[in-house]
Amino acid sequence: MYWNKNIETMPCNELKRLQLKRLKKTIAYALKSEYYRNVLKNIHIEKISSLSRISEIPYTSKTDLREHFPYGFLCVPQEEIIRLHSSSGTTGTPTVVFHTKEDIEAWQNIMARCIVMTGARRSDIFQNMMGYGLFTGGLGFHYGAEKVGMLTIPIGPGNSKRQIWFMQQFKTSVIHILPSYALRLHEVMEEMGIDPARDLSLRIAFIGAEPHTEEIRQKIEKLLDIKVYNSYGLSEMCGPGVAFECTYQNGLHLWEDEFYIEIIDPTTGKVLPEGEEGELVLTTLNRKAMPLLRYRTGDLTRIIPGACQCKRTHRRIDRIKGRSDDMLIINGVNIFPMQIEKTIMSIPCVGKNYVIEIHKKNFMDKLVIKAEMAKEHFPGNQAELKHFEQKITGELKTELLVTPDVILVEPGSLPVYEGKAKRVIDLRDEKCSI
Repeated sequence: MYWNKNIETMPCNELKRLQLKRLKKTIAYALKSEYYRNVLKNIHIEKISSLSRISEIPYTSKTDLREHFPYGFLCVPQEEIIRLHSSSGTTGTPTVVFHTKEDIEAWQNIMARCIVMTGARRSDIFQNMMGYGLFTGGLGFHYGAEKVGMLTIPIGPGNSKRQIWFMQQFKTSVIHILPSYALRLHEVMEEMGIDPARDLSLRIAFIGAEPHTEEIRQKIEKLLDIKVYNSYGLSEMCGPGVAFECTYQNGLHLWEDEFYIEIIDPTTGKVLPEGEEGELVLTTLNRKAMPLLRYRTGDLTRIIPGACQCKRTHRRIDRIKGRSDDMLIINGVNIFPMQIEKTIMSIPCVGKNYVIEIHKKNFMDKLVIKAEMAKEHFPGNQAELKHFEQKITGELKTELLVTPDVILVEPGSLPVYEGKAKRVIDLRDEKCSI
């Protein structure tokens, strides 16, 4: 299914011509902002004859956005702005992004494109369990679903029993939900004696807004008996809708008519060839209020070589490995939380919840991983528990090249969150009790 087949299957050479045309227009808009007027003073639009010339433009960073808060990147009169969204950061100056009416309409269309690509259709009932407000996730999917024509339930996050009641009463078939909350919601269903396959009409879930592994996605699919699609976006670009999975679930199509993609070495800034993993850099190609050029997202991924079976010509990125600034350094070893999740969630005895703690012991960093056990594997004796812990420790040591302490706990004993899950707790400044 296509929302706009001409754009989604546009031949690559035509897509590149469209990108070049829109890049020139974007630079012209950007020059109207206080920030880019200074940064681009040596850039001559008429000399940009190919997309490769984008390398002459400096990268833009989150720090740049904060240092020129609030209006330093604005390219239109304030009277033309109809929406403001902000990053979810709770401390310091936030990153703020402005939108004109045309920007919002473009966002609605790419969200509709994403939703339809997964097989959702106008006859579906859409229940949006994401937060509304400054956070882009809720409103982005809401307007996209309405653009498709779906009956949309803007229920927001939390209150799990009420969520399930709405699902039952209105026969919700498509949901938008945090991956960690999807696992929590299934626990509540179990407590209520509800079998998703038997008692609900769910068939599709969109997940995103927090890092998650393929193992988590597969676990949600199995527990809820639905197809689960990965979404990628960030408020600096527009919000959700930057890239999305098709029904083949083999990477996320990044909409290249709206964004120009580069993958760079996060240390050197060198642009990497297709297939190599690095930091994702994006340039908006169709935004009026606040275009961003070569924006360093901090997200680690790669461009997947080759064509997709769905016949869409927009290239795919791999699921996000993590953020370059989320990397943990444990006694000099670089570790990403997603490596830990991938390993423990592939082990059958592990349940749905875990937490990573970093302690200091004898002047050395100590990684402690607490994970709930699956109910059917929860042992009746300490010897069996110890066996499971040793097995998981060995798996993690192979993956991480450090030896963590693994503590398996009773199902339901770790904190649960109806917002983004807090997976990493750094306790190195506190006295270690282990």
